[in-house]
Amino acid sequence: MREKLQRFMWGRYGTDRFNQFLMFVAIVCLLISFLGGGMFYLLATAVMIYAYFRMFSRNVSKRSLENQWYLKREMKVRSFFGKKKKELAQHKEYHIYRCPNCRQKIRVPRGRGRIAITCKKCGKEFIKKS
Repeated sequence: MREKLQRFMWGRYGTDRFNQFLMFVAIVCLLISFLGGGMFYLLATAVMIYAYFRMFSRNVSKRSLENQWYLKREMKVRSFFGKKKKELAQHKEYHIYRCPNCRQKIRVPRGRGRIAITCKKCGKEFIKKS
């Protein structure tokens, strides 16, 4: 049985991160549909059909390009939330201000009182409470 499945999948694309994401979305839509959302059932079915279409496709180059497109979007989202997490971790020790001239972020240690801050990018000096 295992050999038959291996022979069937030979030359086909298989699964990747985009397929995993699609299956996760389908499961979430199915769970929502159990709570009474009929449209979510149709959406889950459509997403699962697309995921299986991608999995059994023989057009490997096209599926690979779709996966690269998804990975680029995922990296943008992950980096955004990573930056926010880093800012929150530094919140106890530093104030983060923006330069009024060029909008550059400037990190200043807390507990120094009123200080003059000079932007390294544009050279503008402004006074803020640390």
